[in-house]
Amino acid sequence: MSTENEGAAVPSEAKPPTGPRPDSASASASGARTPGVPSAAPPPPEFAPTVTSAAGAGFDEPGRMPPYSDGRHPQPGYGHPGDAPADDRTSQFPTYAAAGPGAGAGGWGQQPPYGGGGDPWGTTGSPAPKRRNGGLIAAVLVAALVAGGIGGGIGFWAAGQSDSDSTTVSASGDPGALNRKPTSVSGIAQKALPSVVTIEAQGAGGDGGTGTGFIYDKQGHILTNNHVVASAADGGKLTATFSNGKKYDAEVVGRAQGYDVAVIKLKNTSGAPLNPLPLGKSSNVQVGDATIAIGAPFGLSGTVTTGIISAKDRPVASSDGGGTSASYMSALQTDASINPGNSGGPLMDAAGNVIGINSAIQSAGNGGGLGGESQQSGSIGLGFAIPIDQARRVAQDLIKTGKPVYPQIGVQVGMRDTGNGATIARTGNNGSDSVTPNGPADKAGLKPGDTITKLDDTVVDSGPTLISEIWQHKPGDQVTLTYKRGGKEHTTQVTLGQRTGDK
Repeated sequence: MSTENEGAAVPSEAKPPTGPRPDSASASASGARTPGVPSAAPPPPEFAPTVTSAAGAGFDEPGRMPPYSDGRHPQPGYGHPGDAPADDRTSQFPTYAAAGPGAGAGGWGQQPPYGGGGDPWGTTGSPAPKRRNGGLIAAVLVAALVAGGIGGGIGFWAAGQSDSDSTTVSASGDPGALNRKPTSVSGIAQKALPSVVTIEAQGAGGDGGTGTGFIYDKQGHILTNNHVVASAADGGKLTATFSNGKKYDAEVVGRAQGYDVAVIKLKNTSGAPLNPLPLGKSSNVQVGDATIAIGAPFGLSGTVTTGIISAKDRPVASSDGGGTSASYMSALQTDASINPGNSGGPLMDAAGNVIGINSAIQSAGNGGGLGGESQQSGSIGLGFAIPIDQARRVAQDLIKTGKPVYPQIGVQVGMRDTGNGATIARTGNNGSDSVTPNGPADKAGLKPGDTITKLDDTVVDSGPTLISEIWQHKPGDQVTLTYKRGGKEHTTQVTLGQRTGDK
């Protein structure tokens, strides 16, 4: 079958013309010519053989090929309509396939084109006449040269015209073609940005920095990180700038150093767009969930980045874990780009609900440690957020009393040993008891030297991990501690106590 007309029927046998033809070659029943007799042009259309496909469907009339998909009829010997006049009686028929292995009765196999030798009727022997083909090639070359000349002239003429004749294509500008539904990143960002503020904190001595916060309620409370506002907490100055450019003075309501959570409030809420962001449930978050972070990295307000939840319950200390100013969290880890200035901003899920407060990043520029923004050099895709379930509880305490409330078990543990658990110190700081007398741990039977390895079902590998897990709970919650003493494993129930304020 010819590849130029995939829909054409396959020819069977050719009928010889009925009248005398002095210059024609004799043909066998299969259509093969007698060897040694010069080839002549195929019969004119009125003597064309009737061709039948394997299914028995023939041409619509003798000598006429099946129509193209638009209903036009190609002329014999040409690949497309209009290549030659319809009455050109010297035109050759299209190349049919030669019979070969596997062909059915009366069928035709593959046939090389005329240029590859062989007879247009599918037999080997005398080559096809060259005269007609040469004329066609010459005609094509002439046409190409003429077309080239015309094209060159048109190109020269077009070059001198105005830009209004440009052939570039402009976009339709249809916003409906873009994914800007309310649940898209664009839709969530447009709704959330007016509720995210850039915080500028300046201490009494002139030190300070920039961070982010978001509207917590309609009373003008803003949720952020403690380390964002700490420099302005004592006699400094705080401002909050909205996405519309309006700036408002603010004051610290309360801050929790251990949680790295703070609440500030606008001093004058007149005209402020107080639209609180919806708070989700960080306990429902799963690894792989989409995330959206909004903040002011390096002072670039209103920056939106996206990623996923890379891990949950990641124990993170915002310093080396040994200082009095350390903050601990059982963090949500995300690969959304977070940089200095993002701290305090919302980490949202794919529905636009806040699931965490961006707080810390791991950076290649800080020696592998986790810490405050002054130590960070940039994001490498390891960002950490305080779970909103914990931050909400802390914020409520700060708004009510101005002081944080911490759950505790009443022990002092080593903060630098990692891998084997959290070991209760033999002696406490400054000679104090490492197990608070009559405290929760003491009542549960824990002693100095015990190594705590689990809190409920969570493996505890270090002191910071134990603190992070305890601070996920509320005072009064009961937890199960697994610990080792003298090489043996034990479990005990502990009811969490509480401590108010930072020390």
